[in-house]
Amino acid sequence: MAESNFIDYVKILCRSGKGGAGSAHLHRAKYIPKGGPDGGDGGRGGHIYLKGNRNLWTLIHLKYQRHVFATDGQAGYENQSTGKDGEDRTIEVPCGTAVYDAETGQFLCDVTEDGQVVRLLKGGRGGLGNTHFKSATRQTPRFAQPGEKGIEKAVILELKLLADVGLVGFPNAGKSTLLSVISAAKPKIANYPFTTLEPNLGIVSYRDQQSFVMADIPGIIEGASEGRGLGLRFLRHIERNAVLLFMIPADTDDIGREYEVLCNELQTFNPDLVDKPRVLAITKCDLADDELIDMLRPSLPDGVETVFISSVAQRGLTELKDALWRTINDERNRIPETPTHRDLDARHREQAEDDFIFDTPEGEPVDDDVPAQAQGEGRMIGPDDQQWRDEYWADDYIDENADFQVVSDPDDA
Repeated sequence: MAESNFIDYVKILCRSGKGGAGSAHLHRAKYIPKGGPDGGDGGRGGHIYLKGNRNLWTLIHLKYQRHVFATDGQAGYENQSTGKDGEDRTIEVPCGTAVYDAETGQFLCDVTEDGQVVRLLKGGRGGLGNTHFKSATRQTPRFAQPGEKGIEKAVILELKLLADVGLVGFPNAGKSTLLSVISAAKPKIANYPFTTLEPNLGIVSYRDQQSFVMADIPGIIEGASEGRGLGLRFLRHIERNAVLLFMIPADTDDIGREYEVLCNELQTFNPDLVDKPRVLAITKCDLADDELIDMLRPSLPDGVETVFISSVAQRGLTELKDALWRTINDERNRIPETPTHRDLDARHREQAEDDFIFDTPEGEPVDDDVPAQAQGEGRMIGPDDQQWRDEYWADDYIDENADFQVVSDPDDA
């Protein structure tokens, strides 16, 4: 997998910008020796956004850009001038990307649609200038509010391919051959195990100019949950499929047992996969006659629709498409609009990424052209005012859904 460009698991470090400090400037002008406070507010720090991009199929671009830092907000100026907001950073990801906390494995958010924008980290709020703190009894406040700190978080991005049908089977079960025959995909096909080393997607044409998406993942073997073969690494790509297509060759010694082994491996990976609708395809039936097929029927598992096919002879493919189309469009099999999200299981983590150590760059340098009264942090005077409660912040910052807010446009946040 070292040479592969298909990256579906990556760890990155994100940091939102720090809010600029409010200015504690006092107005001075000719003939106005004591003009009173006129310090402006600090600008907010930059946000970190995620944005779905249907033209991306992998996370390889983030493997070589592991630091995503927004800039800090600028401090306030005199004459009640507000400091400049920090620049936002937008991370474009493929549709179907889930985000987890790298330390705890907690699910944070996901991006499932093209153009969907999710605010991953909120920038720090800018501090209020001293003009907000003047009153009849305190006409010359010589303090201002410091900017709020940004948020730094290491996150895991995990890509889960979005498809209608997911292919499940042992190596050399004919999954890649089927995908190459009924779609325009060109996966690698050879007569040895584990020919497929990364998932492949194909669009299958159906009657009346309709279509559905099929995903082929590397083969599963018994003991994959214990790390044998390629393990369970790629099973994440069928978690969001509407239908699972189990594929077992007709020359298998015991079809029922092989089916149970595949079901057990799926259940070990994610118990929710057991309840997914499924269709069973008995492959490599180009040499099987009706008498042999009748002999195989008693060994078939109960309660699963079964289709006998041959990709090479293109036998039974129309019946297979009909069965898949009926199952996909069954109202009981609809993928929920708000799928159940699970935290990242320790068994599914990739050690090489988890052990990656970030070389954290320093923050943004201070602009030398900023006036001295705008560079200094504001501060509150008095032992009772060390903590800035929410009522001290501007109303614009009140946001009940600040964490991982879904927005249509970054400017709407």
